[in-house]
Amino acid sequence: MAKKINKKVTGIAPIRVCYDSFGNTLNVWFDDPAKEHISEEVGDEVILNKDRRGRVIGFEKLNFSHFTGSLTKLPIESRAW
Repeated sequence: MAKKINKKVTGIAPIRVCYDSFGNTLNVWFDDPAKEHISEEVGDEVILNKDRRGRVIGFEKLNFSHFTGSLTKLPIESRAW
């Protein structure tokens, strides 16, 4: 019989979503942006932001409005559970 594990998720940091209308970029951060150590372009105008250990802590989408059409409103911060 498989053992069922119930793990309560606590202490989850918010996901930061920032749209720069001047630069037309969308930045999404899963961790503190100050931890960014290196950025790597992976194609389709997407850049991965990594910490010193090489973990992806965010990404940037270039030419974002071309990808989505016109934007009217984006949340400043959202929480993922």
